[in-house]
Amino acid sequence: MRLTDLLHPHLDEVTSVVDATSGSLRLDPYLHLPPGVTPTRHEQPVGEGELLLLCHGPDPALHGDEAGCLAALERMRPGGRGLIVFGHPGTDLPYHRLLDALVAHRCQVLHAASLGYTHLHAGAVFACTEELLPPHDWFGRPLPADGFATALRIADEYVLADFVSRSQRARLIDLERAAEETARALETAREDGLAERLAAAVRDKDQLAAALRGARDRVDVLETRVAMLEGSTSLRVGKALVSAARSPRRGAVRLPGELYGLWRRRKGGQGRTSGSPAPAPAPETGADDRFHLSHRALSVAPRDRLVITGVLSDRTAEDFAADAVVSRVLPHDGRLLVERTDPDVFLVQLSACTDEHGPWALTGTALAPDLDRTLAELIGQARASGRTAVLWRDGPATGAPGLSRFPWDAVLDGDTGVRLARLDPVTDGRDRIRDAFQQDSTRVRLAMLAELVGAPDPLDARRIAVLAAPRDATDVARLVAQTLGQQHRPAEVVVADPAGLALDELTAASVTVHAGPPTAPWVADWTDLTEDRPDTLLLDLLCAQEFSGADAVGHTPAADDYAFVPTLRPLLVRRSLLDSGAPPDTWSRAGHRLFAVRGKEPS
Repeated sequence: MRLTDLLHPHLDEVTSVVDATSGSLRLDPYLHLPPGVTPTRHEQPVGEGELLLLCHGPDPALHGDEAGCLAALERMRPGGRGLIVFGHPGTDLPYHRLLDALVAHRCQVLHAASLGYTHLHAGAVFACTEELLPPHDWFGRPLPADGFATALRIADEYVLADFVSRSQRARLIDLERAAEETARALETAREDGLAERLAAAVRDKDQLAAALRGARDRVDVLETRVAMLEGSTSLRVGKALVSAARSPRRGAVRLPGELYGLWRRRKGGQGRTSGSPAPAPAPETGADDRFHLSHRALSVAPRDRLVITGVLSDRTAEDFAADAVVSRVLPHDGRLLVERTDPDVFLVQLSACTDEHGPWALTGTALAPDLDRTLAELIGQARASGRTAVLWRDGPATGAPGLSRFPWDAVLDGDTGVRLARLDPVTDGRDRIRDAFQQDSTRVRLAMLAELVGAPDPLDARRIAVLAAPRDATDVARLVAQTLGQQHRPAEVVVADPAGLALDELTAASVTVHAGPPTAPWVADWTDLTEDRPDTLLLDLLCAQEFSGADAVGHTPAADDYAFVPTLRPLLVRRSLLDSGAPPDTWSRAGHRLFAVRGKEPS
């Protein structure tokens, strides 16, 4: 919730907002006060028609000290109202430090809510009153109650809410303690296991090096013996006799001459001194012993995508390849592939092991011990090289119970998501596409995997930069409201002079505000701030882009919906296309894909 959403329902009959904060944090850019309500700052009592603004938080320099907040409450008079914002998270709200002061100065809390800012997490509206006021619901509307009924409601809700919150707080503490203990145990196990894996890797390396040296020695001996046999006179005489026997007419005539030549060369070789140069050996043509791999992906650019190597089904590999570099291992080339691709994660999908037609069929069922052994070696190789081995259980574990016995670094349960291109906008509907985009898409699943292994986040491809040109305070208020009201919030707002605009609320909501060129992959032009934009605008545009893979998404006069078109009014454009400087009417002729989505859904 924004601060304006909490404050504005309580501004009826309020003509001035008195700022009593003592820290460096300025709340004026967050308020967006309506006409007729003026901000002010004074040390006089606060009564009818006035609202006191307070701040309380863990950082005295930013939020102000607690003593100043308590002193400001002494200025409250009947009829006055107040808003206090907290820098503490909602679960750690120290309301008990202010409760006695609120009661002593006849202040009743009317509404409390969470705030979506980085340094302001909650807020509460209160009023100084001589009689009990009706409380407000979740939307800030007063409830129909009075007198004794109001007191009963407040008392009953307090007891029940306290009961529920105490049990939830206790459970939260237990979960946090268990998470800390698990993290410590995992870290200890990793440290202990790392030394063991390193020693085992060194032993394996020494054994392989010794075996390689022995193999090379045997090859050298065999090559020497072959050279001796090929240079022997007996072999050459035998070849000459065989050739003469195969072609008696011509071979019998040449045979005496060949034998005489062999005798002369042999006699000349015996008489050659040790200083005579030996004939140059013929060039050897070795066999091509390289592995030719299939199902491989290669990226030579800087690593900005998740790199996955492992056992995957055909469908999952195809879906993941849209947002990650994917290489599928086969039983005969897994060791080489794990070594050469240097993946972020070695991933094994359970359904790929239960597919009866796949190369890893029956793995983990004890019916294919050679595959189990190969997979165990690949997991050991990946972990020894510092890579994370993950089992993705997208099916019943009973299908391959042996997989649970392998030394996984992590196990993910659930499906691998749905690729938006596989959905049908007509059959599935717009709401299904939105839900899949936000919760069930393969990109969301890959983001969970990337966070687990510390790889680049695939959701960075959904970042949007908004180009805006606000001219006055009204434009600033509209820009902030439209930006923070989007269900898919932009990552950055680009303006000409951010220092001269009151855009602190955007920065507090984790939206980057800067001048210069945009840095996000996608750009939306909002220079016309008089246009009404629904809260689903960017969400629908990005859903359409991820569904189609288009370079620009927008509207057409014919209201085309989910269709490729030759021209459109661009509302969301790939940054690289925008940087090219080409006019929009030439995009389609240049090979760029334009996708239209209807502006408003039919009622």
